[in-house]
Amino acid sequence: MTTKRRITALCRLLGLGLALMFLSTESLADRQTSDDESHIDDPRIQHRSYTFPATSETIPYALFVPSTYNEGDAAPLIISLHGLGRSYDWLMGYHGFLDQAEASGYIVVTPLGYIRRGWFGSRVTEDPDDAKYSEQDVMEVLSRVRDEFTIDNDRIYLWGHSMGGAGTYHIAAKYPDLFAGLGVAAPAPERDHPIEATLERIKHLPIFVLQGDEDGLVTLTRRWVAKMQELGMQHVYVEIPGGDHSLVISQNSQHMQKFVDFFNIVRKRY
Repeated sequence: MTTKRRITALCRLLGLGLALMFLSTESLADRQTSDDESHIDDPRIQHRSYTFPATSETIPYALFVPSTYNEGDAAPLIISLHGLGRSYDWLMGYHGFLDQAEASGYIVVTPLGYIRRGWFGSRVTEDPDDAKYSEQDVMEVLSRVRDEFTIDNDRIYLWGHSMGGAGTYHIAAKYPDLFAGLGVAAPAPERDHPIEATLERIKHLPIFVLQGDEDGLVTLTRRWVAKMQELGMQHVYVEIPGGDHSLVISQNSQHMQKFVDFFNIVRKRY
């Protein structure tokens, strides 16, 4: 049972009124200790935290800064969104990713998204605040990185895996002028999601899509890609024969390299 639900139950047990119960739980997060766990042990990763303005809670995020970073030179930035239930630093452990970011000079940041199952705002969660805060956390972390480092505003990229892919579609559609390019690996948007409405908002953005053909979501991804084609979007679709939902990207540096190579060649268009 989450903290919020425990306190709600306690208030009821004590016979406190609804107004008091609301006041007692309104500012508390529907979060668990496991939401803040990290799993990737790599000395190149900075495991950080900050005070989330909406709730005053301490929320973690992970940061990678290439050794070639020079404050006087604007660096490209990759914002990476994890899959359902994964830790905030999970994508930092994808095979080859940090080596590739180092080689191409990318700063990489991996937000938590408030909780590990917040969907980055792309779906309604059991507690609607979780989805709202999940999206807000991404934007807060992005703002902090831009304030601290010299970022090339023409080279800010957003990508995600599974739940993070759904979050990428959602956040890019909400902030369509912010990013230079997008990437989705085995994205997991809702099956009844209004595909055309979302893609209309991001049709000016180049996007790289990677999917395994043995992943149950491949049929849905093919629908999205067909609509990209219909709208004349600049997109690259790679479907991996025998590829599953997870290991095809997380454990395969060659497939991870495809995302970095794609970001290397696309820039913001005005």
